[in-house]
Amino acid sequence: MSDLFEAKVNDFMAKIIAKNPGEAEYHQAVQEVTESLMPFIEENPVYSHAKILERIAEPERVIMFRVPWLDDQGNIQINRGYRVEMNSAIGPYKGGLRFHPTVNLGILKFLAFEQVFKNSLTTLPMGGGKGGSDFDPKGKSDNEVMRFCQSFMTELSRHIGPDTDVPAGDIGVGGREIGYLFGQYKRIRNEFTGVLTGKAIEWGGSLIRPEATGYGAVYFAQEMLKTQGDNLKGKVCAISGSGNVAQYATEKILQLGGKVVTLSDSAGFIYDEGGITEDKLKFVMELKNIKRGRIKEYADKYGVDYVAGKTPWSVKCDLAFPCATQNEINEDDAKTLVNNGCIAVSEGANMPSTPEAAEAFVKAQILYGPGKAANAGGVAVSGLEMTQNSMRLPWTRDEVDDRLQQIMTSIHDTCVKFGKDNSGFINYINGANIGGYIKVADSMIAQGVV
Repeated sequence: MSDLFEAKVNDFMAKIIAKNPGEAEYHQAVQEVTESLMPFIEENPVYSHAKILERIAEPERVIMFRVPWLDDQGNIQINRGYRVEMNSAIGPYKGGLRFHPTVNLGILKFLAFEQVFKNSLTTLPMGGGKGGSDFDPKGKSDNEVMRFCQSFMTELSRHIGPDTDVPAGDIGVGGREIGYLFGQYKRIRNEFTGVLTGKAIEWGGSLIRPEATGYGAVYFAQEMLKTQGDNLKGKVCAISGSGNVAQYATEKILQLGGKVVTLSDSAGFIYDEGGITEDKLKFVMELKNIKRGRIKEYADKYGVDYVAGKTPWSVKCDLAFPCATQNEINEDDAKTLVNNGCIAVSEGANMPSTPEAAEAFVKAQILYGPGKAANAGGVAVSGLEMTQNSMRLPWTRDEVDDRLQQIMTSIHDTCVKFGKDNSGFINYINGANIGGYIKVADSMIAQGVV
């Protein structure tokens, strides 16, 4: 980046930081996008004149509210709820709800900001939003989770709707939570409508939705490998996380002939040199989805290595799929992956690589799919669920999977179009940011100063 562009980025970021103090994740997300977009905006002054980037970086609406609920001992507990409605230029706000103790406004603004670009890349008519609470479902009974969700939705229901804002799940919000939230919305509004995605198939959900983010990250990796005349067959893959995204990324890698050797949770990671088989994956799914246990139990059962308190990026692999949480890969991790022969990284989580890690991947010119492109499969199928709800017509598993693959291929094509330089190297960060920006920016200009 030239000194001129760097000065413009620094000036822009100084204003963002001054207006949003203490929100480090949000600053990081905006900085990454601004560095990609500043040269493009300078070459296309219509965007600069309309101050599109300044407007995109300011949420259209931020809602914060109190969530009181009763625990099983009859004690009143109080959490804080949020919904960040970031941008609606191309459709109703769309993005997940996260229930986790680390949730705060800065994290949700970062996620909502990323969601704007991610949703734009899917080609579906969805704006960007995100929400959640500092409530922790872990260790809570089903009744406690239900009472919390009912209290949370009692307030949130005022601000959402199928043509206004359509939340989904995220960390800590799975099928159980979506069910309780939907039931309360239906009770309050007296209507059965597609106001949430990630619903069970029996009451308006879509096939492939639970699998979509993990599948999509693998489909994106496959598309990146195709640019090198390669594929996933025989590739050794390291995956972080052991929740929904990691589970289905593992499943799809196995189907495409790859080998997964790691999974993790917040306490540590397992290394299964022989590979995680379909039967072992079933054990993980039961362990995490039903028993809600720790991944160490996998190591105990199958006699493989378990490393406490660490992430799996020291393991030698061909491909890495970070599927846990933000900033889980630092610069040293990235350099270790590259030095160990990793040829591709496809992000299943949101912003799992620090800026220094992302820079290391780009500098090494490996295939690097950033989260807003690589993990867009989840929200893509959420969009397809919205379409099915509007049509009152469910699609088959194959129909949804075909559409998911088409969308991930289209996202990859967009990244190549806007990210390929004169040497032939594809900077997927630039491609995703510019490709996602143009659709939103043009829509905002067409709609005037609103």
